[in-house]
Amino acid sequence: MVKNHKLARNILEVSWSEFVRQLLYKADWYGKRVIKVGRFFPSSQTCHVCGRKNPAVKDLSIRSWICPECGTIHDRDKNSAINIYNEGLRLLVV
Repeated sequence: MVKNHKLARNILEVSWSEFVRQLLYKADWYGKRVIKVGRFFPSSQTCHVCGRKNPAVKDLSIRSWICPECGTIHDRDKNSAINIYNEGLRLLVV
């Protein structure tokens, strides 16, 4: 059904909203909290070591990059996951 380009976006949005609904339900059931990180949080562009934002890596085809500030080599997905985790912890405390 996703191959139908006219319906694909709607189908995918329904799937995500159902996933979030189930996640919130299960978290409430077990007495847990769900922290949502902002949609436009620059998780893959920010160095998780020094915090410098590198807008040059906004292109999704760049899979790894070196931070110009501290020289750390980043895998795009791992760096993003670490930044989302840290942002979630920051929002939890606030």
